[in-house]
Amino acid sequence: MKIPSPGESITEVEIAQWLVESGDYVETDQIIAEIDSDKATLELPAEASGVITLIAEEGDTVEVGQVVCNIDTDAEKPEGFESAVAESKEEAPAPVAEDKPAPAASTPEVNVKATPLAKEVMKQNAVNPTKVNPSGSNGKIVRGDVDLYLTGGVDASTIYAPTGERNESRKKMSMLRRKLSKRLVSVKNDTAMLTTFNEVDMKPIMDLRKKYKQAFGEKHGVGLGFMSFFTKACAEALNLYPLVNSMIDGEEIISYDYADIAIAVSAPKGLMVPVIRNAETMSLAEIEAEVKRLALKAREGKLSLDEMTGGTFTVTNGGVFGSMLSTPIINPPQSAILGMHNIVERPVAIDGKVEIRPIMYVALSYDHRIIDGKDSVGFLKAVKEMLENPTKLIFGGKEPAEVLLGL
Repeated sequence: MKIPSPGESITEVEIAQWLVESGDYVETDQIIAEIDSDKATLELPAEASGVITLIAEEGDTVEVGQVVCNIDTDAEKPEGFESAVAESKEEAPAPVAEDKPAPAASTPEVNVKATPLAKEVMKQNAVNPTKVNPSGSNGKIVRGDVDLYLTGGVDASTIYAPTGERNESRKKMSMLRRKLSKRLVSVKNDTAMLTTFNEVDMKPIMDLRKKYKQAFGEKHGVGLGFMSFFTKACAEALNLYPLVNSMIDGEEIISYDYADIAIAVSAPKGLMVPVIRNAETMSLAEIEAEVKRLALKAREGKLSLDEMTGGTFTVTNGGVFGSMLSTPIINPPQSAILGMHNIVERPVAIDGKVEIRPIMYVALSYDHRIIDGKDSVGFLKAVKEMLENPTKLIFGGKEPAEVLLGL
């Protein structure tokens, strides 16, 4: 088998993980490896059924078209062999955030069968694989098994206890992480990046969510979160300030009359930035559904290159990790990025009186080469005003909240 081309301009990839061993019998379309390009982690399916012999090793950098394994198609299927093709296509449930147990100090090295995602989640949460009940074919642990274990609690023997040891570990950066590192450094070196800040009173949106959240979920089958409000507000503001929705190409400025908004998502392999296409035409329910779909694919490592390229503006939410304030780095070749942060009750002046309101600090990092202070400050102020009065400013005061939420 040769490495197929993952996409244009990609000439080499890295073998991130073999999911089979030499001598194993594999089936056509069975996922046998994960490969890292400089843009995404991709799956490598078997091209035929037979006994596989691995040539490349994990961590090897190989060129597109290079032979990485052989499959003996004359080999007979072993007795009792169970297909793994159907299992490789399973859709894992969304992760559960509540009542997450404290991670253990370390996870013992155990020769256990598990899907790549299940292994990654167990590694992140330091879960002992022997304590997880497998439900996959051939006794393999799947993501759902790990989620059930995490929400069920752990015994006292796995709770972290400091030992006083002074160990260290070293591992090679993935190709995706190496590429990301270079891109981030180039942004700092090649752009005139500046950040402007503002604060948003989140009470109107929180009141709106509280009033319509249940009806919204029953009607549309998705939760009503803050990301849809921010995405919609940004799409409207980009129309008002087109330079924020522009890019530099040589000595020319390219502006767009559509808003392809990238949403930063934390995934096991690192930060992924899938794109919501034509966000300016979407309702809040459509945005929520698309955010959910892309976030699940990101956490499963199944985002395609098309889903992560071509954005014109980015929104990142450090608030989910507790960030109060930050200066987000521009996602090249875009010219601006909006940073959301945590919501904290703060004393503010309302009509000459001090009141306690839920306040979020927001930040806009932008390339000062094409975006002047007037446009950057105006854009952020427009986003603030829409969020503080979503019905009036997003829809001009002509539609009730029910229409805003698609009820």
